[in-house]
Amino acid sequence: MKILNYLFLLFFIFLLLNYFYDFQILRNFLGKDQQQLISKYIFPQKNIDELKKEIETIQKERNLFRGQKKLLEKAFNDMLEEVNDMREEVHYLQAIEDKIEKLLSQLDPYEFDMHIKRNNSNLEYIFNSSHSFESAILDVDIYSPEKNILMYGIANQFPASGYIDQYDNKIIFLSASGVLTYSTTDMTKLNNNLTLKQIKTNIHDFINEEQFQKSRLHDFDWLEGGWFSTKDLQIYENDIYVSYTREVKEDCWNTSLLQGKMDFEFIQFEILFTSDECVDVNNNIDNEFNAHQSGGRIVNLDKNTVLLSTGDFRSRHRVQNKNSIFGKIIKISKNNKDYSIISMGHRNPQGLFYDKANNFLLEAEHGPEGGDEINLIQLNLDTIQNYGWAISSYGEHYGGKYAPRNKKKYVKYPLHKSHLDYGFIEPIKYFNPSIGISQIVGLDKKNKYAVASLKDNSIYFFDLQNESNVENLERVNMGERIRDMIKVDSVIVLFLEDSASLAFVNLK
Repeated sequence: MKILNYLFLLFFIFLLLNYFYDFQILRNFLGKDQQQLISKYIFPQKNIDELKKEIETIQKERNLFRGQKKLLEKAFNDMLEEVNDMREEVHYLQAIEDKIEKLLSQLDPYEFDMHIKRNNSNLEYIFNSSHSFESAILDVDIYSPEKNILMYGIANQFPASGYIDQYDNKIIFLSASGVLTYSTTDMTKLNNNLTLKQIKTNIHDFINEEQFQKSRLHDFDWLEGGWFSTKDLQIYENDIYVSYTREVKEDCWNTSLLQGKMDFEFIQFEILFTSDECVDVNNNIDNEFNAHQSGGRIVNLDKNTVLLSTGDFRSRHRVQNKNSIFGKIIKISKNNKDYSIISMGHRNPQGLFYDKANNFLLEAEHGPEGGDEINLIQLNLDTIQNYGWAISSYGEHYGGKYAPRNKKKYVKYPLHKSHLDYGFIEPIKYFNPSIGISQIVGLDKKNKYAVASLKDNSIYFFDLQNESNVENLERVNMGERIRDMIKVDSVIVLFLEDSASLAFVNLK
């Protein structure tokens, strides 16, 4: 009996020792699968470290997926059900990038925006302290999108494009896809959160999914920018104006202007300016088409007159034709919708500023490969002022003079390196290489201005002397493409295209 007790005690001690060592002695006699079974399911409490490592690995994969497309993940917030259905179809062992591409290949950026629009969702922004900064001449507060992020943009591979103005001390924002919003708090009372509430409109009657889908005519990657979109926003007194690329007839386009009465609940737009003239995507003289070159900037001179810029859509021969609306600054009567041309010879006017004190316009214009321009347009002349495109330019056709495809192009459109010698008006400033020039505004001090850029991610501050000499040009890097810019009191408000953020620049 004592022997049995001793044997039992020894066996118990043996089991106890094995327990403390996860039955490692016994497991040495078992196969690999059996050992893993014991580790995971019989003694999980003894494998906490291993389980933690597995959890960390899974979390890293999840965080990598989220991190690589953080903005996209935020934009999916209101579409999680659809996205989760697609995720279930993705095999676990696929590379993370493959998973993302599989998801995104089934979507188009305008779909995110249309989902926001259909649900009348608010755009929510949050103060971004890590991206905000201070320099010698300005303080910059940046608000980044937090919820319901817009994704449809004009430029390639950037989240979104949009335009800003102010009304009743509130920010008015219009996306390239036609989502119109206003800030629920005054611009002077901003805190850590900024909410833009939607205004219902009938913009979709003029440009909608049908046109957005056509932005990918050349089998573009899904992130390629949209050719067809709204182009600008301006509010004058109680009227609101929106320009857009209009499909006049099937695959034939121009730049047109809408007008409505400002209201925070609903705005009914109607066409103020358009034309039957349009550029066909496929059937055109130069066999080129690009709706990025559509202009669309709006400036109100007074209660009776509004100006609209138009680009050439790469239909260069129209620009020097006084009977064409393309490549022009057009003066439109709000009363009877009659129009006249005040200047011509413009490639793609991306900025307009009306200097009321001096009664002239400053126009910022995209050149081709090089040759972005700032032009001064007088408003007290009876003749049409001509700025030379596509005869004179300080840029070159894409690819340059020696590209075989450009040989005939230079015969027809020589791009002389003088405007004056060929009877045209010289720019007051040109940029080589191009900066991707965009909107231009006047500052508080006399003859001081600022012009923004897309490609160069910067604001350029400058003085203008004698209406001809740009002086004291000072560049401030903002770190992102600037699609639009307005001046409100002592603050410059920017729409930053890379992250779809809003920036508030306080000048020192």
